Amino acid sequence: MLDSLTDRTVPTALPQVDVVLARHGARGQRWLDAMWQGDPLADRVVDDGALDVRRALAHGIDAVGAPSAALVDLFAALDTPPRWLDRDRCDRAARHLARQASQYGIVLGAASLLSGAQSSIAGKPLTFTGRYASNAAVRSIEVGSWLGGVMTPGGMQRDAPGFAQTVRVRLIHAHVRAHLSRDPDWDAAAWGLPICQPYMSFTLAEFCSIALRAMRRLGVRYTDDELVDIHHLWRYTGHVVGVAPDHLPVTPEDYARIEDLYALTADGPDDGDRTFVAALTDFQAAEAARFVPRPLARPLIHGLQRAFVGDAIADDLAVPDTPWKHAPRLLGPLTALGYAAHDGLIPGGRARRTGRALRRQPVELARLRRTYAVDHELVDDVA
Repeated sequence: MLDSLTDRTVPTALPQVDVVLARHGARGQRWLDAMWQGDPLADRVVDDGALDVRRALAHGIDAVGAPSAALVDLFAALDTPPRWLDRDRCDRAARHLARQASQYGIVLGAASLLSGAQSSIAGKPLTFTGRYASNAAVRSIEVGSWLGGVMTPGGMQRDAPGFAQTVRVRLIHAHVRAHLSRDPDWDAAAWGLPICQPYMSFTLAEFCSIALRAMRRLGVRYTDDELVDIHHLWRYTGHVVGVAPDHLPVTPEDYARIEDLYALTADGPDDGDRTFVAALTDFQAAEAARFVPRPLARPLIHGLQRAFVGDAIADDLAVPDTPWKHAPRLLGPLTALGYAAHDGLIPGGRARRTGRALRRQPVELARLRRTYAVDHELVDDVA
């Protein structure tokens, strides 16, 4: 179904193509070419009807009677771990992220997703489907459900929930690609392929490098080896979710290049992106009001958004200015000192924090589900 949207020229709506090529050379050309590249393994499964994926996830491909060739190929890839995979690093990374899950949740909403919103082209699948703007809480809880599996030690093992949900996310993306590619309102010549490889790789940056940078501003300090662990977990998660090897970030330099390429080719936000940001802010402000006086909740979220993405992007996204944007600069170092004192003075302090966070993770997700009446994991449960 997607063959007609491949092997095209550079999408016409992408700006600064000459700068991309001058600054990044062959890697920049690969970024531009991949605007037409989806996820062939998953796309073929969807073209065949995406039958028996859940059964194959739960019981293995041999449990499926007469599986399609596409399904066999997908699970042959999924069931063969890459040679570079270090599961111990993945498990350590899950603990590192879970230990700071509260800050991670804040920055994903206030930094990562806003960074993505600077490109209306990348965000058009969200605009077309309307799911985030119509109910940001439900979408955020779906993402939290998936992350809870990824951030659980052992969660990315072949038979673990995090792995299964990541594969389901991969198929959801393939369904959206197929649906939008048939939509007469999708301007392929201008925008390229929906959920293409460059934007898939940038999504990894949203969950990894952009989030880590914002967490540091909130006072979270990771050692160099802990950062290597986290990068490794997201490398494997990207592999499972369908990011091609040529676009799969490994090092901080890879992430920096992806962020720069995304920013260079971002066409700026449109009203759909601003609506998305407003809906996301509503959800985060409602959650913040559990901890600060309600009149302060929204200005606080606006301040964090501005601190993380900068005034220029915040202005484009219609985020109001507020003195709260200085809060991370003032409070982040104090928070870092507090964590260091706790971990240094209390025997096993860091391990205790990690254990508490891992126990709290499912409890917090259950609270959110009750509060917002969400009784499913991912959108494929209700679609």
